[in-house]
Amino acid sequence: MAASPIPGLHPVYEDYARCVHCGLCLNACPTYRLWNLEADSPRGRIHQMIQVELNGQRITDSFVDHIDKCLDCRACETACPSGVEYGKLVEHARAHIERDYPRSWLTNVTRNFVFRHLLLAPHRISDFARILRFYQRSGLQAVARGIGILKLLGLSERERLLPPIDDEFFYRRHGWTFPAEGARRARVAFFAGCIANVIFAQLNEATIRVLTANGCEVVVPDGQLCCGALAAHAGVRDAARELARKNFKVFLREEFDAIVTNAAGCGSTLKEYDELLEEDPQYSDKALEFKKRMKDVTEFLASIDLNRNMATLPYTVTYQDSCHLAHGQKIKAQPRTLLRAVPGLNFREMPMSDNSFVGCLGTMWNWARPRHHQRASRRGGT
Repeated sequence: MAASPIPGLHPVYEDYARCVHCGLCLNACPTYRLWNLEADSPRGRIHQMIQVELNGQRITDSFVDHIDKCLDCRACETACPSGVEYGKLVEHARAHIERDYPRSWLTNVTRNFVFRHLLLAPHRISDFARILRFYQRSGLQAVARGIGILKLLGLSERERLLPPIDDEFFYRRHGWTFPAEGARRARVAFFAGCIANVIFAQLNEATIRVLTANGCEVVVPDGQLCCGALAAHAGVRDAARELARKNFKVFLREEFDAIVTNAAGCGSTLKEYDELLEEDPQYSDKALEFKKRMKDVTEFLASIDLNRNMATLPYTVTYQDSCHLAHGQKIKAQPRTLLRAVPGLNFREMPMSDNSFVGCLGTMWNWARPRHHQRASRRGGT
C-alpha cells in the first residue's frame, strides 16, 4: 500500500539546497551550544533530512532522536544569510516521522489523545486542568515529590515544569465582547489559545484591558480552539489542519480590523495557516484572508495611535525576545516601541536578548540531566 500523504506544504530540493553549510547558525542554536554535536545543529539536521527526504534512506532511531531534540525556536532562520526556512523543514521531517516511524503502543495512545482529542476539546482541557489543580493544592504534589514516586517514574524533572493552574479559567470569557474605552477606533478578535485559558487567564485579561484602553472593542469569539501549533510542531499535521479549518469558521464569520494574540508561538503558526492548507482548495483562500488579519498584540498596538493618558512608571526595565516572535514572526522593534512609550519607564536593552540559548538553557539543562535528548518549550516561543 502507498504511504498516506503528508498534508500541507512539501519542501522541495531548493528548500534544502539553500543551506550552504556555512555554520553561522551554530552559535544561535541552543542544542548545538549545549551539546556541541554537529548532528544537533541546524545544518547537521538538514543534512540528515536530505538523506531521508531526498535520498530515500530509512528513518532510524538516531534520526528521530536528533530531530526531536530541536526546539524549533527558529533562531537559525534569523542567523542564516541564505534564507533557509528551517521551521518548515523540521516540521515536515516530524510529519514524516509521525507517518512512517513505529512508536510504542503507549506513545501512540498518548500522542493520539493529546493531539487529536485533548487539544480539540476545550472541555477536556478544563477537566484535565482541574485534576492538575487538585493535585497541586490538595497536598498530593508534596506527597508525590516526598516519597520519590515521580523520580521512580522518570517524571520528576518534567513535573517541576508544571505551571500553577489558575483559580478561574479564561474559557468563561469566550463569547464576551469588551467595549472600547472612549471612541472606538478598532474592532478586534482576541485569540485566547488553549493551555493559556487555564494557566495564563490573568495575562489574557490584562491584554484585553490594554486593548480596550487604547480604543479597541475586543471580541472573544466563542467556539475558538487551539491554534494547532503543538500538533504541527509534533508532526501531527492532520490534527493541525482540522483545528485551522474550525478556527476559520469562528474568526472569519464577522468583520474584524485584526485578529490578535498575545502568544508568539500561536501567532507564528496562525500566520502560517496558508502553508498548512496550501494544497486544500476549499480553504487556501480563507487561510490567506486569515493571515492578512492576524497580528501579534504588540504588532497591532504599535500600529495605532496609543492612548497617551498613561500613568508615570519610574522603573528601569529590560526585555527578552520571545523566540517565535523574533525569529518566527520577525517582530523585534514593536515591543520595544511600546515600552518606550510608557512615561517614566527607563528601557535598557538586554545583551543577547534575542538569543534562544539564553532563554532555553536553564530549562533544557533540567531536562537534559537524566537523558540528553529531551526537548523543552515554553509559551510565547521556546
